[in-house]
Amino acid sequence: MGLFDSLARQALGGALGNPAELLSGLLQEAGGLEGLQRRFEEAGCGELFATWVSLEANPGVQPSQLQQALGEEGLRQLAGRLGFQPQMLLPLLSQFLPQVIDKLTPNGVIDAEHPSPAQIQQALNAAMQGALGAFFKRS
Repeated sequence: MGLFDSLARQALGGALGNPAELLSGLLQEAGGLEGLQRRFEEAGCGELFATWVSLEANPGVQPSQLQQALGEEGLRQLAGRLGFQPQMLLPLLSQFLPQVIDKLTPNGVIDAEHPSPAQIQQALNAAMQGALGAFFKRS
């Protein structure tokens, strides 16, 4: 395991337990990547989700957009599994979900409807590398 993998696990693992399992549960609840995409479309954010899947740049998502796409009940259940309030989960998801979706769709299309926890962990590690790399470049 590399340095970034260790940092990602420590940074997210301390607060969330196993973040790959969390994201896997989110995708499973949504009906896979296509199900999550449908939720974003229904919330009026379909184009945003499509950019994460595409080979284009990945714009961020506002916590309020995530809340609308995931729904109050889904968000409450997800946060409940972690033992904290939904408003604490939204900023974290808004930070990493676009990059994770991007990494899970490297060819610009949804190839794996239900990515494995290992695939999700790899995508999360890559997203953390990007976030940590940007942090160190600013210093």
